[in-house]
Amino acid sequence: MPRYLLFPGRHHLLTRFQAEYLRRLTAATDAATDADGAGDGPADGVTVVWAVTSANHENTRRNPVPYHRREAAIERFSLLAGLRSVVVPVFDTAPTDRFAEVTLKTVAAATGLELTPARTVVACSTPEVAAMYTRLGFPIAGVEADVEPPPARPWDVLLRLAADDPTWRDLAHPATVDVYARYRLDDLVRSVVNDPLVGDEGGLTATRDYRTYAEAFADAAQRKWDAVREHVRPGRIVDVGCGAGAVLERADREPALRESDLIGVEVARHLYEECVHKKAQGFFTNPNVFFYRRNVLGGAVFAPRSVDTTLTFALTHEIWSYGDRLASLRRFVQAIYDHTVPGGVWINSDVCGPDGRDRTVRLRLSDTDGVNPTHPRTDLAELPPARAAAYVSGLSTRARLDQFAVDVTFPFGYRAVADDVVELTLGAAMDFLTRKDYTDNWLSETREQFCGLEYADWKGLLADVGFEVDAASGTSRNEWIVTNRLAPVAALTTPDGVALDWPVTHVLLVARRPLNT
Repeated sequence: MPRYLLFPGRHHLLTRFQAEYLRRLTAATDAATDADGAGDGPADGVTVVWAVTSANHENTRRNPVPYHRREAAIERFSLLAGLRSVVVPVFDTAPTDRFAEVTLKTVAAATGLELTPARTVVACSTPEVAAMYTRLGFPIAGVEADVEPPPARPWDVLLRLAADDPTWRDLAHPATVDVYARYRLDDLVRSVVNDPLVGDEGGLTATRDYRTYAEAFADAAQRKWDAVREHVRPGRIVDVGCGAGAVLERADREPALRESDLIGVEVARHLYEECVHKKAQGFFTNPNVFFYRRNVLGGAVFAPRSVDTTLTFALTHEIWSYGDRLASLRRFVQAIYDHTVPGGVWINSDVCGPDGRDRTVRLRLSDTDGVNPTHPRTDLAELPPARAAAYVSGLSTRARLDQFAVDVTFPFGYRAVADDVVELTLGAAMDFLTRKDYTDNWLSETREQFCGLEYADWKGLLADVGFEVDAASGTSRNEWIVTNRLAPVAALTTPDGVALDWPVTHVLLVARRPLNT
């Protein structure tokens, strides 16, 4: 007779219904086992095996609660409900129709328990998951699906919590309520589930290839560090949007910073996990290296006047793009100012709009370096990423402008004046030209505006918040981009046809908080 009850699920929140259901199910199974003569007493009662899926995920909309807190709630739940339980973490995998087998093998590897259909009932209310176990011959107990009308499922109760609906406490089991209260998980759930920027899997956008993103940052890390190292003030050094920690690796090698705290803040789960992995593998020699997974737009991350140096690389344009443009950026700059010690510094390196970005220019684009469809596609989001990338890569530069206009998520307009010439603002021209070659992450990149602010705007914003702009600040032009990406396929002129030089593309801001503030 069955001796185990396998209960797979994410188990972020446990309910009163689940406690009663599992008590009835295990009692019925115990009684059937005793009648069959297979039991040897209370110690051999039915064991509930909690297979906690997505155990390596946390702080994402789909998985807000870390595994160790879920495990704590399950153990307390089991004690209060009188259940004999074993809790097993199951790491997330790529979508597979063999997920049931993966879970069973994980349980066997972690506990030595070989769960067979003859000895195990699977408790599962999700039809697709239950079907996987049915194909393997396991009997199924439907949990919420066994009851008519079905009670609120755990995820529905969690969403009530996120919506500040107090009835969630009436439905959640006291074990969950207790653990949530002690560790302030209710605040965490509200913050993560309601975060407008962080997706289900913990990134800014589902279309970004974080592998190529991390590789690009790693390749440029030494150059970035060389550009800012002389301005870094020892003490508490924070890299906001640290990616996979490549710049902090360079800071870790600086003898002058060996007594400093090196702190990385990253919102994207994939990149944060890589930072933690690097630290565990000994990439850093400084023992005071820390990483935090935070959305800097969600509120203050550090205490007031507690940070000596803040570093941001290629971050502020994302805050502008994914937030509420200037309002979000101003809140971010204010938060940096607030956590900076008097005399401390914020060093910001990012893309930048050209001076006079609103003036009208003409842009000649090659229409012979790829195909020229009659109309741009409107379904790229529905295509597999590789297929979408291949399509955009095959377009001519002129046709790619038309596709950019369809996919871009910020105001963008132009007027065709010839087959290969358009009229538009200088800022819009540079936004397209500096994005047109990001075909691997096209739908992600077309959400980001590079040219929202020009240098004068930056200086005004920093001064308005209270920073002093150091003389080391300034703009530059990426000559490699000009030589390899712009000049071969494009030309810039005034509306009258006078040739224009390519404008600046990047900014370095060294902003200091005055000592007397």
